[in-house]
Amino acid sequence: MATAQATPARPVATGARRGPLAVLRDRPAAAKLLLLALVAVVVVPLVHGRWGGGIWPEALTADLSAPLGDVTDWIVSNRDSHPLFLYFFGHISNAVVLSVRGVYLVLLALGWAGVTVFAAAVAWRVAGIRLALTAGVSFLLCGLLGMWVPTMQTLALMVVAVLASVVLGLLLGLAAGLSDRVFRILRPVLDTMQVLPAFAYLLPVVLVFGIGVPGAVLATVVYAAPPMARLTALGLRGADSGVMEAVTSLGATGRQRLLSARLPLARKELLLGLNQTIMMALSMAVIASVIGAGGLGDRVYQALSSVDVGAALAAGIPIVLLAVVLDRTTEAAGRRIGAEPTGPALLRGWRGWSLAAVVAAAVAVAGRAADGQVWPDGLTVAIAGPVNTAKDWMVDHLYTGVPVVGGTADLASHFTSGVLNPLRSGLTGLPWWSVLLIVAALAWTIGTWRTAATAVLAMAAIGVLGVWEPSMDTLSQVLAAVAVTLVIGFGVAVGAARSERLERLLRPVLDVFQTMPQFVYLIPVVALFGVGRAPAAAAAVVYALPAVIRITTQGLRGVDPAAMECARSLGATPGQQLRQVQIPLARPSLLLAVNQAVVLVLAVVIIGGLVGSGALGYEVVLGLAQGDLATGLVAGAAIVCLGLMLDRVTQPTTRRQRQES
Repeated sequence: MATAQATPARPVATGARRGPLAVLRDRPAAAKLLLLALVAVVVVPLVHGRWGGGIWPEALTADLSAPLGDVTDWIVSNRDSHPLFLYFFGHISNAVVLSVRGVYLVLLALGWAGVTVFAAAVAWRVAGIRLALTAGVSFLLCGLLGMWVPTMQTLALMVVAVLASVVLGLLLGLAAGLSDRVFRILRPVLDTMQVLPAFAYLLPVVLVFGIGVPGAVLATVVYAAPPMARLTALGLRGADSGVMEAVTSLGATGRQRLLSARLPLARKELLLGLNQTIMMALSMAVIASVIGAGGLGDRVYQALSSVDVGAALAAGIPIVLLAVVLDRTTEAAGRRIGAEPTGPALLRGWRGWSLAAVVAAAVAVAGRAADGQVWPDGLTVAIAGPVNTAKDWMVDHLYTGVPVVGGTADLASHFTSGVLNPLRSGLTGLPWWSVLLIVAALAWTIGTWRTAATAVLAMAAIGVLGVWEPSMDTLSQVLAAVAVTLVIGFGVAVGAARSERLERLLRPVLDVFQTMPQFVYLIPVVALFGVGRAPAAAAAVVYALPAVIRITTQGLRGVDPAAMECARSLGATPGQQLRQVQIPLARPSLLLAVNQAVVLVLAVVIIGGLVGSGALGYEVVLGLAQGDLATGLVAGAAIVCLGLMLDRVTQPTTRRQRQES
């Protein structure tokens, strides 16, 4: 019987061509784009045949002016007679007025010496003598600038607004931290509260509470409460599971677990939330002045109307000083949690606080006896004149006539004609469905289908609201300003990451630029660049740069030293280390920097409506000026949708980040 001869197996060629499905599995982004292209081939002809191209079709818009106008008329007609206003909103308004007035009277009773010593004493107990000196000098500078009374007015309003924001944020954060359902419900609400421009919700606040302190405080609370709520929920949800299991095994009730375990474990997040709430509230000081908040913000706003750089700087510096003192104090309090106590044993704990209180009270009594309730007029330094002289010199020598570049006016003109106008023409000239496809492609490439669906629905909502064309105009300004911000920010951050000396030199500059009110940026850029879209973009770049530089520098410096040492040992040049090691490993930080640039630029471009940027910013300001709820809220809602879309196309989802890691 013949035996069958075994057939040798054919060797698999190592360079064999792989099938298209295998290639697409290895390249999910290409697979997503191919699937989206196939869907577009089928859907686009149907959509184009039904509604056409060009701007958003009129048939797909919803006119909200009539219902929102009815709401406005009802509020105006019933504000003085309806029980809802008399017995609910009226009591809230009275409580706010009495609280702000009470804090202001306490500050006046302490006098300038008592307030200064009290601030220094608190800073000393929390962070030591250096911060105490910083706090004391900061308050003295507020007086030297002739801004003592406006500073106390702003401080009184901020104290009430921050306390209300913290209470509201804690309640919302507790609910979101203890319940998954509440967390899912509150998340989009908090997103909307933070992205919605302040001008947009100033209008309903003014309609309900009128012009004055109550509306300003409540608008500040709406803007400043979300960080406290978010960080409280984050701290409670991130409590150590082992500790919670141990507490539960001991038979602790839900209330005991919250008070004895969850809240103590979340102390750092709570203090960080307090810090962010304070910063957000101070950033609202100028915007709230539009509806009668008074104080430093009112001085800045008046200076903006007359393009008075000196007066704006004199009022803006105290806001920066308040922000720096409060930021450093709360940050130091967070660092001291869990640390070993320092300093003399006799001054630790309640003894040190008692000594600080006694000294502050003694100084306040002595100041009152010496008639030192308000800062003396003879001890002020007027900086408005010299600053305006310097500004005039800069305008005379920089606005026109600069060799080669021609001057800031020519730069603004070239930037408008060469960048902003083509971008606006390109976006408004694209068919509306192609914009949705581009957004879907960008969002789906870096995220999931849910990310893409959210981004597309946000853009579609803009069209439904009937503000497609001004939204494209705003988007063009945001994209141009973000591009400039990232180019400058990444360049400076690379230098700061390589040089500790440069980073130390930049830190105080970045502190000042990050805490300066947004309105203050508009004044010098208007003087240098004129009125239009270019100065709004320039102000947005200046406002967003500090955050981009800080985040990028921290990300590049945080790269694993072992990876950097390995690259150096292989002979990599500094440029190769940056491109092949630092940038890939710091990718999450770089993406966060891009995201923050988008959010911050969007905020200031909207305020640029005051200086001729037009588009959605102008619509929001016009709605506030005319009391037109429909115009202001519709434009504000479009800005929220625009911010949501930009957030989704610049931030990979957690799942996507895990896949790439």
